[in-house]
Amino acid sequence: MKIFYKLLEKRWVIWILFITNFLGTIYGYIWYGNQLAHTPPEFLIFVPDSPTASLFFVLVLGAFLLRKNWPLMEALAMVTLFKYGVWAVFMNIFTYYATGSLHWTGYMLIASHAAMAIQGLLYAPYYRIKLWHLAIAAVWVLHNDVIDYVFFMMPWYGPLSNYISQIGYFSFWLSIASLFIAYFIAIKRKGS
Repeated sequence: MKIFYKLLEKRWVIWILFITNFLGTIYGYIWYGNQLAHTPPEFLIFVPDSPTASLFFVLVLGAFLLRKNWPLMEALAMVTLFKYGVWAVFMNIFTYYATGSLHWTGYMLIASHAAMAIQGLLYAPYYRIKLWHLAIAAVWVLHNDVIDYVFFMMPWYGPLSNYISQIGYFSFWLSIASLFIAYFIAIKRKGS
């Protein structure tokens, strides 16, 4: 395990992740293009959940490349990468369950979002998150849930529109779980 974490510290690995996440972030915002075109301006920042999560991680990796830490971005990245990574995996599996099929892009989303969730956790030993950073991440992610499921600005998943209440309930508890995981891995385990 120690060898694995030494590999994560290598600048070439961080560069690969930086470039991959940067390109994925751009692709993610393009993916949301149609929905963003129909989104009221005050909600624009809250609609593209996954690309914003990967943008937070791009900023974290950029700080690492400068041999620095940006704890607030680390908290936002860790929580949102896990939450929206897991969320997208479940929504695509649920789409398959509800419709009996899944477009090839659904499988691509499952793989890419699973990787999102994992990478945010893998770098936890390098984060310098304090409780107040996590509190801000909690406000962000829980406020985003309100925007998504009270104001109905959640990502469009056409086949699942009949299950919005259940998805909202799942999303809220996934946010809570993501915050607890971040707390235990990045704060409590380190004794911060």
